Amino acid sequence: MDRRKLIVTGLVALGAPSLVQAQQPSEGALPPPGPQATYPSNTPSTYSQDEIVTNVSDFLGVTAESAGAAVERLFSKNGKPTAYIAGEEGSGAFVVGARYGRGLLYMKDKPPMEVFWQGPSAGWDFGGNASRVFTLCYDLQVPETIFQRFPGVEGTAYLVGGLGVNYQRANGVTLAPIRAGVGLRLGANVGYLSYSRKRHVWPF
Repeated sequence: MDRRKLIVTGLVALGAPSLVQAQQPSEGALPPPGPQATYPSNTPSTYSQDEIVTNVSDFLGVTAESAGAAVERLFSKNGKPTAYIAGEEGSGAFVVGARYGRGLLYMKDKPPMEVFWQGPSAGWDFGGNASRVFTLCYDLQVPETIFQRFPGVEGTAYLVGGLGVNYQRANGVTLAPIRAGVGLRLGANVGYLSYSRKRHVWPF
């Protein structure tokens, strides 16, 4: 009886490797790997040059050639913007001046947000003007970052295609307002613009 058990046990032991091998699936039988999981990027979408040229031309009421000349220069120096502000402003100065504006901040995949700005200026500057403003925003990651003070030098503004362009920078964010308007303003000044959720009468 014990001899029979030994024989059976030996046969089972000899057949076990082939049994295990038969149970393992071959390489060809394995299911294909599933698609890799993708995670949303924290980097905001940007606007192409064609999109900005069209929007600048439509909003400021200028030709595509004028808008294209200004936008091309901005893109060559700064790349693609992550947001833009389309609005209107008024300003005046007699050595000391002030500027007030209101507009909507646009970012892709986010609803437009109302923005106000105001700020003082000082310098060899006389006159006043009202204008439409199309501001390109660079490295603006979240809309709320716009609510801060941006120093700027109006004297560094340049004209491209009849449009005035200058820069404002603060905490890694660069704003490039493009202005087209009516009025008489002559001179250069230094100052800042403070962007806020509500309109403020006091420009400082």
